[in-house]
Amino acid sequence: MAITAGMVKDLREKTGAGMLDCKKALDQTNGDMEKAIEFLREKGLASAAKKAGRIAAEGLVAVATSDDNKSAAIVEVNSETDFVAKNEIFQSFVGEVANQALQTNAADIDGFLSDKWITDSSKTINDVLNEKISLIGEKLNIRRFGKVTTQDGLVETYIHGGGRIGVVIELVTDKVNESIKECAKNLAMQVAAIAPKYVTRDEISEEFVEKEREILKQQALNENPDKPENIIDKMIIGRLNKQLKEVCLVDQQYVKDGDFTVAKYVEAVAKENGATISVKSFVRFETGEGIEKKEENFAEEVAKQIQQ
Repeated sequence: MAITAGMVKDLREKTGAGMLDCKKALDQTNGDMEKAIEFLREKGLASAAKKAGRIAAEGLVAVATSDDNKSAAIVEVNSETDFVAKNEIFQSFVGEVANQALQTNAADIDGFLSDKWITDSSKTINDVLNEKISLIGEKLNIRRFGKVTTQDGLVETYIHGGGRIGVVIELVTDKVNESIKECAKNLAMQVAAIAPKYVTRDEISEEFVEKEREILKQQALNENPDKPENIIDKMIIGRLNKQLKEVCLVDQQYVKDGDFTVAKYVEAVAKENGATISVKSFVRFETGEGIEKKEENFAEEVAKQIQQ
């Protein structure tokens, strides 16, 4: 029997198992939906999927770096509870996922999950994820990954708060030594602490600038309702510049020495080492950012369990 995409989609909705697992189950059972569900349950995949409705907003960010500091990867893997995030099995798994990301050529998370597991090519990353779900007993989710590779510089990583925030930063430089590596690490810490959105103002779209200008203008009009609009426009120039400095890494005040901006700090390190250094890019992940966490009432939860 020919297995259609619609059949795979239907089985996935019924079980929550991965697309590839559903396709395999249907192939093995000649398209029989009920037998395919049983097949997935026997493999422990459908039972893991029962947890798919839960919210996984805790977890860890992990990084991995190549030996030559030319490539680095960052991943976020979520769990339902902070308790599991502190579990050694989970922590080890997240580290392995980061190493997988360092090796991947996948363009998106679906492609990444379809990659073969490095230490067991008979399994995909998604297969191993489902095994961990069954073992740990919570919904786990490999939410995102990033990979940075440089040809003319170095990459550096930083993990803050035991995995709450992770950063990969890329420097373009004609010299690599311990001093410049330390500079890169310091900049990664800056990104973790201050959370810039851009490296320089050149990356900021005119749409973003106009939106910020309108917000600041409305604020000024609310504060100064009697002032004419042309005066208001002049008033917000300074506010807008201050706002843009806060979102651009190189314009931020350097956290380790307030006498410097980040740009001036990089310039000083470059001069000290007789090198050219510039920041090209960064990736910053914070665990659970953008995920709406479900608030649980512990007393109510216990009461429900007793009633059941």
